[in-house]
Amino acid sequence: MTPSLFSADGLVGIIFLLMLAATLVGAIVVVTAKRLVRALAGLIVCFVGVASMYFYLNSPFVSMMQILIYVGAIAVTIAFAIMFADPEGKEQKNHGNLLSGPVGFCCATLVTFGLAALALSANWIPFAKINDGSVKEVGTQLLTTHAMVFELVSVLLLIAILGALVIAREGRRN
Repeated sequence: MTPSLFSADGLVGIIFLLMLAATLVGAIVVVTAKRLVRALAGLIVCFVGVASMYFYLNSPFVSMMQILIYVGAIAVTIAFAIMFADPEGKEQKNHGNLLSGPVGFCCATLVTFGLAALALSANWIPFAKINDGSVKEVGTQLLTTHAMVFELVSVLLLIAILGALVIAREGRRN
């Protein structure tokens, strides 16, 4: 029996599709944006969408690490790099092949439809819920089972902050 739209399973499916759409929209913004700040905003939306999909797939720890590492460190470092970059960059001329766009689009379409056909024909077996995914559970895992990973994330964030300070100290001179 298929779940109705107003059941818990139906609403969870809609939320998953919304997060999938947010991830895809963020990725499209990254690729098509003319300004780097807009591309960075799309990248952050894409990272948060991927983190929400990890949470949907019953992996709150990986979701939290996605947000901490990619949104917290990588996106902030990219933001600092954008702020300290030369605002008057030279425009590049596109000397690409005329067929590269349509050929790339055709290849991407074939891969997308191939993966969609594979996903629709597969026998999907739901996994049992491992834990409740609460903040208390994630905190307990961070400070006991995954303490080394937590410390490595802290070191990565420290390196990102130090890199931003080094960039800020040199300024736009170079």
